[in-house]
Amino acid sequence: MSNAETEVTTLSQRPQRADARRNYEKLVSAAREAFAEDGTSASLEDIARRAQVGIGTLYRHFPTRQHLLEAVYVDEVEAICRSAADLADLEPWDALVAWLRQFVGFAAAKRAIAQEMLATIGSDAEVFRTCRGEIATAGDALLGRAQAAGAARADANFTDIGRLLGGISSIQADPEQIERILDIVIDGLRARPAGS
Repeated sequence: MSNAETEVTTLSQRPQRADARRNYEKLVSAAREAFAEDGTSASLEDIARRAQVGIGTLYRHFPTRQHLLEAVYVDEVEAICRSAADLADLEPWDALVAWLRQFVGFAAAKRAIAQEMLATIGSDAEVFRTCRGEIATAGDALLGRAQAAGAARADANFTDIGRLLGGISSIQADPEQIERILDIVIDGLRARPAGS
């Protein structure tokens, strides 16, 4: 795998000073937790309290709720892209399957944040275009490895797979059913011997 395939581009601009960077990271982490527990309308005061910083510190880093939503969204995208590189030691098929399973959880978790962001910016906004590109790069690299090893269907592409996974992540069903549906998709992605 080339450096381009394993390197994760930083999508957001984090502060350079150590104390500012720590506060930024604490705020993003606190916001992620608050959004998971209370939805995207979680109070900014509660997020600042969770991060153990003042509300002024929150506003210095994130002048609006939209800025904070985008930071959490980008942080999640960076994490799922890093996880693709972290799987490089696995066999190509195993790495692809592990990442596809992670991706479904990622897509389900980011859905509410993305919808909130879409209320104020369009789906073609730079943040979405950049994030889609980074996810596609990570997914294409894993899929390409599995295809080169003869483990994944040669006619598959990550755009189609990503849409399937996005659909699966939006299903309102129990986790066992989601897992069965994902197993069916993964089985359909497996390369078959000629004539079978």
